[in-house]
Amino acid sequence: MWTRQHKQRNTGKLIVPSLCVLFLAYFGFHAYHGEFGIYSKYRLQAQAAELQTQLDAVKARRIDFERRVQLMHEGTLEKDMLDEQARKALNLSHRDEITIMLPASAK
Repeated sequence: MWTRQHKQRNTGKLIVPSLCVLFLAYFGFHAYHGEFGIYSKYRLQAQAAELQTQLDAVKARRIDFERRVQLMHEGTLEKDMLDEQARKALNLSHRDEITIMLPASAK
């Protein structure tokens, strides 16, 4: 009777652990770099802070516009505000005034 003896190989013992390592590496990578990962969280927080500063600037501008419009309402019309708006619209000034021309980008 012939018997064949096989030598035990260690590669069979490494298949399951290597699959587990690949599985964990895949999910670990996506936990950090994925759409809802840790890195995305920090990026969204930075974007939210930037948008908040823009919102604060827009709110300040709006308050300024509302104050200027309030000065032009009927009954509380100020002559200085009316004079300023008329001069700006008509591009006029008095003879004894000094006019300083600013470039369009400075506005």
